[in-house]
Amino acid sequence: MSAVSTPTIPGPRPLARRIGNVVRLHLANPFTIIGTPVIVLGLIFAVNWMIWWIVRTAAPSDPQSVADVADGLQYSGATLWIFVYMMVVAIMAMNLTFSFALGFGSTRRDFLLGSGLTFVGLAAIYAVAYILLAALETWTGGWGVGGTMFNSFYFGVDSPWWLRLFHVFALFLFFLAAGSAFGSMYVRWKARGLIVFFSVVSILIMGAVALVTVSDSWPAVGEFFEVAGFTGSYALSLVLSAIAGAAAYLILRRATPRN
Repeated sequence: MSAVSTPTIPGPRPLARRIGNVVRLHLANPFTIIGTPVIVLGLIFAVNWMIWWIVRTAAPSDPQSVADVADGLQYSGATLWIFVYMMVVAIMAMNLTFSFALGFGSTRRDFLLGSGLTFVGLAAIYAVAYILLAALETWTGGWGVGGTMFNSFYFGVDSPWWLRLFHVFALFLFFLAAGSAFGSMYVRWKARGLIVFFSVVSILIMGAVALVTVSDSWPAVGEFFEVAGFTGSYALSLVLSAIAGAAAYLILRRATPRN
């Protein structure tokens, strides 16, 4: 009597492997998340370098004038575009890969965890690159012309490098989390959901501004952020990032994949 072999039914894949598959799915086209930002950043740098050179050449050469020009350039927002681009990356990632991931057997939880891990990794990588470029900018004396692109005032130029690293990381994470929430809204409710959301947010912001203005509370608001400082303010953004991530999860829980 011959034994009958029973086919082995594969068990569920480990959670780490399922999350890793989602991460690899997001990174399948590295040109979108790495190549494009590097190219555009290089073009912006080239344009800004020419502007710095023109300003430095036209300004008087005495030490006080040179110092004044350098201080004024600290308020440059030349690199702020990359944060908005990261939000767009998150929106595209949620919109384009959600149905694809579920089609390959990922659950909604796997997709959100893998997406969150991807966005945290991107925020960390870009924050480190930003701080390294800031150090190079300082070492070269503002790229040889006293320019400022990465040692911007908005990230606490007088703060230690590790605090500025936290500031930049928190801001990248905020825009990526916001993008994930917006992308999730589009996946579930399409453009109508985004229109309603931004309409409500606009009304709430205008109402808050009106309330603060009528109650003459702007000095108190300014004092709050002055006490919090750069680090405290960026730490508060982590709360908003967590809320956006939770919202993305709750929205996608009932989202229906569409081709």
